[in-house]
Order: sequence, then C-alpha cells, then structure tokens
Amino acid sequence: MRTETITSAQNPKIKNLLLLQEKSKARREQGLFVVEGRRELEHCLEGGFEVKTVFYCPEIIDSSEVCNLLRMTSDDHSDDRSCHSERSEESLLCIEIQEQLYRKVAYRDSTEGIIAEVEYKSLTLDDLQLPENPLVVVLESVEKPGNLGAVLRSADAAGADAVLIGDPLTDLYNPNLIRASIGAVFTVPVVAAPSADIIAFLKERNIQILTAQLQDSSLYYDVDMKRGTALVMGTESTGLTPQWRQAASAHIRIPMLGRLDSLNVSVSAAILLFEAVRQRQG
Repeated sequence: MRTETITSAQNPKIKNLLLLQEKSKARREQGLFVVEGRRELEHCLEGGFEVKTVFYCPEIIDSSEVCNLLRMTSDDHSDDRSCHSERSEESLLCIEIQEQLYRKVAYRDSTEGIIAEVEYKSLTLDDLQLPENPLVVVLESVEKPGNLGAVLRSADAAGADAVLIGDPLTDLYNPNLIRASIGAVFTVPVVAAPSADIIAFLKERNIQILTAQLQDSSLYYDVDMKRGTALVMGTESTGLTPQWRQAASAHIRIPMLGRLDSLNVSVSAAILLFEAVRQRQG
C-alpha cells in the first residue's frame, strides 16, 4: 500500500476527486466512481469492487481502522481471491488529509472520515446467475438517482435477486444513488440494458412480467408472485412505455384511496416486493 499526505485543495488528486463526484462524464472516461462512508465502502469491498485510492482524515478515523477495512475481504476468501487482494493492495494509494480539507471534499454533511475512488464493474444480463423462481425488479428509464437508490435498498431488504434498469437515464454510480441506497447498489446485482433486451431475457427464462399500471389491471395482492417474477415500474410522470405494457404477463395496481393516482416509484417498489415476500413465505 502506497501512502501520501495532501494539505492543499489545489492538489490535482483532490481536484480529480471532486470532478469524479460531480461529473458522470469524468466517471465514465476514467472508469472510476466515488464511495464515501465506512458502511458503504464495506459493502463495496464485499461486492468485489477494487479500490484504487483512499482519502482519509486521521482526526475522524484512525489509520489502523482504514487498513483493517481495506483488508477485510481477504481474510475469509479463497487463495485466488487473496492473491487478487494482494495485487490490489500493492497498487492502492492511501492519502491522509486533514479535517479542514476533508470537510471540503466530503459529499455528505455527516461523514466517517473515509472516501474512496473505486473502479467500475459493470454487469451484463449474461452475467446474472438467477435462482429458480427469481424475484426481479425492473425500472424503465429511471431518472432520479435518489429514487433508484431507495428501490435498491428495498430490493436488498426483500432479498430480490436483481434490479434491471431499462433504457437508463441516470448514472448507476452517481454519489446520490450510492448514498440513497446505503451501499445496496453493491449488494444487489444491477444491470442496465435496453428494455427490449431485458424483455427478451425475462421471456427466455419464463419469468412472468408484472407491470404496475392503472389501466386494465388487477389488485397486486390478487396475483401469484411465487413463481419467477419481474416487477416492472416506469416513471411517475409518464409511466411505462407500450413495449412493456404489451410484453406483460399481467397488469397490477396498488389501490389508491385518496385523490392522487400514484405513489413515488420507490414506495411502489417496496409494497410490491414485500407482497412477493409475503406470498413466498406462506
């Protein structure tokens, strides 16, 4: 592990850290994204992501804690993984910065003294290894990182097997998404792909497609979700496109008893996910 101390906000490494936080284009070009916070970084490491650079503040977190955190994934894994961890550790840069500078680069108000630059790891549909009768969430053209992060958090809590993003409009490694998901973006397999490809993937595996919509729909708790199921939701403003409505095995709705006709997509996802959990647990 290489170590360094930085004291100036004008340092190129500090400027690049801020750039990665703010610009999705920079993240794509460099193949790096930013993870802030101990819990989020733990989930990231457990998910097999490779950390390239760590910035830590010794007034907030001790250097020994940083070392233990970065080595946590090598203790209980195979020899191959341990070798990979050793190679990763050799290339890892650990940078100490003082509290005043750390407060300037920290993305969150409440922080744990550690920020990391991490390499992208993008899954494809072919990478997914789904169990028998999987439970999958599909979001079409999700735009708000906070919504996607909240859905991922619910998906993790419900034990969903994957979250698929059709025709995405947001960066999967947006700092707001990572923060809203509390690291669930690393614990649940997430794949972004064209909606047409996701529909073909689901149909090939005989996974029923349940689209959440108001028109021509059944109450969600009247539909069997014990078999392989994909719960599909669109944006709050426009809903699902015709390709998803036509591909559906069934249309489902959440009863709305007030004057409004929709819920936030993350709330809808949580309701439907835990109905599937209820049914599957008997």
